[in-house]
Amino acid sequence: MGVTHFDGRILVLGFGGVAQCTLPLLLRHLDIPPARVTVLDFVDCRKTLAPYLTQGVHFIRERITPENYEQVLQQHVGPGDLLIDLAWNIDCGSLLDFCRRHGVLYVNTSVEVWDPYSGAEFKSPPERTLYARHMELRKLIASWPAENGPTAILDHGANPGLVSHFTKMALRDIAERILAEQPDDPRRADLEDALAQNKFNRLAQQTGVKVIHISERDTQISNKRRSRTEFVNTWSVEGFYEEGIAPAEMGWGTHERKLPKDAWVHQVGPRNQICLERFGMNTFVRSRVPSSEIVGMVIRHGEAFSISEFLTVKGPRGKAIYRPTVHYAYLPCEHAVASLDDLRRRDYVMQEKCRIMRDEIVCGYDELGV
Repeated sequence: MGVTHFDGRILVLGFGGVAQCTLPLLLRHLDIPPARVTVLDFVDCRKTLAPYLTQGVHFIRERITPENYEQVLQQHVGPGDLLIDLAWNIDCGSLLDFCRRHGVLYVNTSVEVWDPYSGAEFKSPPERTLYARHMELRKLIASWPAENGPTAILDHGANPGLVSHFTKMALRDIAERILAEQPDDPRRADLEDALAQNKFNRLAQQTGVKVIHISERDTQISNKRRSRTEFVNTWSVEGFYEEGIAPAEMGWGTHERKLPKDAWVHQVGPRNQICLERFGMNTFVRSRVPSSEIVGMVIRHGEAFSISEFLTVKGPRGKAIYRPTVHYAYLPCEHAVASLDDLRRRDYVMQEKCRIMRDEIVCGYDELGV
């Protein structure tokens, strides 16, 4: 992979597990002086950042709030600069609108809000979904003037993000396999046309895809014992907790004939998803990764929304005539599974301590695919 020149400044919001992997990649693949890169976090990260601070990277310790985000961001980014949002509980819509108004490029890995738990006890399951957040973003985008603005890429990490490209590649592979092995297949003309024009929704329809699992299994093992009073995970504990106790969400296929008994159907937007009146961490599905079969949790994830909408085929009157069922199936590491079991026994009150496994990992890996 080559090096790309970048003239602007870069502000990285948050320095958790993802950001700690992202920063060295930025410095490796972008032609940019480290002095034009700033990391901002409300936790003192100088010890972890030490190798980069000596190169010239700047660190700011400050908490971003609804009251100060405009003032803080204007100190570090302007027209032509890049904001990489890797934080949690900072409203994506607020940052997106700021970047639009100030000519700042924007990328993030999830659609966050300021306080995901505010008023949760008074909200219906659909109101607590990622689907609802996407609808709010669409309202914001619809309010903007028609002229072009700076580029923004949302929900684009590994999953959601990279798995969408995996899905496209898988559809191409299936179609090409059909054409190679079944030269007289009646779908040949349609498949060749869809391949030539990158019509992935038509590829999914013509190849007969009904269900897409975004499957992930984490087999990483720590050499440290876990206390009953701590939640241990290989990535953000706060992020996993929020996703785990949110309603299960999935893209709902047109071939499905019966809704689950606790399903809710959305009344606005593309209506490509449903949610369940149960936590994602308590919704299980049989799936598989290359190494084995798994029983994963239907944790809400942005790709269940974006992939199912992207692959929808509509008829002449605009009604969906084809859509696959799409959802996440996640089996976390053993310590995280045990932490979830304790969380259930605690009636979903978070443990007193949180720990992210890092150097203590002695074996295992994370398998993610489509």
